[in-house]
Amino acid sequence: MTPLHAGILSAVITLVADQASKLWLLNVFDLARRGAVKVTPFFDLVLAWNIGISFGWLQNDSQAAQFALMAVKAIAVVALAIWMAWSRTFLATVALGLIIGGAIGNSIDRLAYGAVVDFALFHVEIGGNTFNWYVFNLADVAIVAGVAALLYDSFLGVPAAKAP
Repeated sequence: MTPLHAGILSAVITLVADQASKLWLLNVFDLARRGAVKVTPFFDLVLAWNIGISFGWLQNDSQAAQFALMAVKAIAVVALAIWMAWSRTFLATVALGLIIGGAIGNSIDRLAYGAVVDFALFHVEIGGNTFNWYVFNLADVAIVAGVAALLYDSFLGVPAAKAP
């Protein structure tokens, strides 16, 4: 399998897994009706609608803001796809596919619901205080993993992936 085929496959698998998890949690498991569901002592399923960008930054539900976010995301996906097509390392190409698949998955949410569906919440209780991480989804996991793999490949991979 060529690096490009692996990158495309990682994008498709990421997109399908992300959308399937969200559709199942919304329509079959009915997370909205159930509310927070404790899975482990440190992990809950909760429904959060993210109208902002990463980690809920720049929260704005106006149509113009949503359009601007979609335009930026579309340009980023095209740029990443060009980079992926030129990438010669397997790890960098798969990493770019993870980022692309995650970005498209969150974009589909934005188009369908006007916000990104987030549902995973890690938390810890220390000294009677509960500390929560950001609520996220599988697309977010793929994007973070893709960025980490790109950083690894850029600093330690041989040869390092270069942006076009």
